[in-house]
Amino acid sequence: MDGTGAQDTCRIDREKVAAREGERVGRWHKAIPPELWGLTVAEVRERRPRLSQLPTPLLTLSRSALDTNLRVMADWCAERGLDLAPHGKTTMAPQLWAEQVDSGAWAITVANPFQLGVALEFGVSRVMVANSVISPLALRWIADELAADRDLRVLVWADSPVAVDLMHDALAAHVEASGSRPPIDVLVERGGAGGRTGARDLDTALAAAERVVASPHLRLAGVGGYEGALAHDSDAHSRDVVRGYLRDMVEVHERLAADGRYEVEVPVVTAGGSAYFDVVDEVMAPLVATGTRVVLRSGAYIVHDDGFYRHVSPLGEEPRSGGPRFRSAMHGWVRVSSQPEPGLALFDAGKRDLPFDEGLPEVQLRRPRAAGEESAAVPGVQVTALNDQHGFLRWDATADVDLRIGDELRLGLSHPCTAMDKWTLVPVVDDADTADPVVVDLVRTWF
Repeated sequence: MDGTGAQDTCRIDREKVAAREGERVGRWHKAIPPELWGLTVAEVRERRPRLSQLPTPLLTLSRSALDTNLRVMADWCAERGLDLAPHGKTTMAPQLWAEQVDSGAWAITVANPFQLGVALEFGVSRVMVANSVISPLALRWIADELAADRDLRVLVWADSPVAVDLMHDALAAHVEASGSRPPIDVLVERGGAGGRTGARDLDTALAAAERVVASPHLRLAGVGGYEGALAHDSDAHSRDVVRGYLRDMVEVHERLAADGRYEVEVPVVTAGGSAYFDVVDEVMAPLVATGTRVVLRSGAYIVHDDGFYRHVSPLGEEPRSGGPRFRSAMHGWVRVSSQPEPGLALFDAGKRDLPFDEGLPEVQLRRPRAAGEESAAVPGVQVTALNDQHGFLRWDATADVDLRIGDELRLGLSHPCTAMDKWTLVPVVDDADTADPVVVDLVRTWF
């Protein structure tokens, strides 16, 4: 038990997750070719189609890389006594959440009530909403869910007395109209100057906590925050900014603990996206010895990437922490459709298919043009822009670049969160580095 009445092990309804096996694929899934329309997910997997049988544009996940990343992150946390509540909004794929739970995740994190609804639909027993929830409708619904399932635990955030008062008023009215409901666990959110949400000073954070304690419909359970909005690279200055912010979070927690304000046996202190979890370990791991649960919320790690996270992750291409490195599990696959002028080609994917907010895709390989050939590099060719459904490739028009209409390219991508949300069904291949990877699964997303 975790001291709050909930089981310490996070659960997920595996029957509901497995039910996707019977879902039929069709023309509404842009990753699926006509010859597979009407088959179930299980039947597609049994056929083991090759990548060459799928249409472009395409997003795939690599099974070997997913397995590596799951194992690496679980081991890294276990070695340091940290818990992990991976941010489910990265993939919105319950079958991947189930793999994270199997790897020891303490909870699943979401960002809003809709995502919470998906988590509860698939039976996730402990969910952190890393955001304020002040909608009366959402609060009433959460309270009803907690009343219906006493093993369920939902933790939400609040960063001001005003937000807490709104939560209290909504829940008080609901209890008066419908009867007693369990209190909702609240983490006080500490923010940083120039960041996102979160109390900007100690006094505001403590005042919000006092309002939580004063409400019979809320329960003070810890301190939360997000450091990723304060820095965007891995240099020493950025890490110092993050380090200072995390110390501010610890200060809030230590004041609340010293004053005996927590209303749960094991308080939670949570920070740590996928960019600076090494600094979270440095600053917050000592809290574990005091009986505090320190929870990371890294979400992008399971997919990783060939862009932003490759550069900034503590276990990326320039590791800042011991242990194996993450591998990028996602790739884009596109086909050259036009070469209208020297040094320019267009391919059949754009912003509707590929992420672009944290950097444009990069050309990695040209797939074999005929059986028996090997994949080849295409040096000097860069993706320079994306339209809605077109991508632009440019190179020195005087250079000898072997690129033709009809060529298929593998692209490295940046930012899993804005890659996965463009696909309702994502093929999982055995290994994206082989000449013609085998599709071994299909991942359903719920965005």
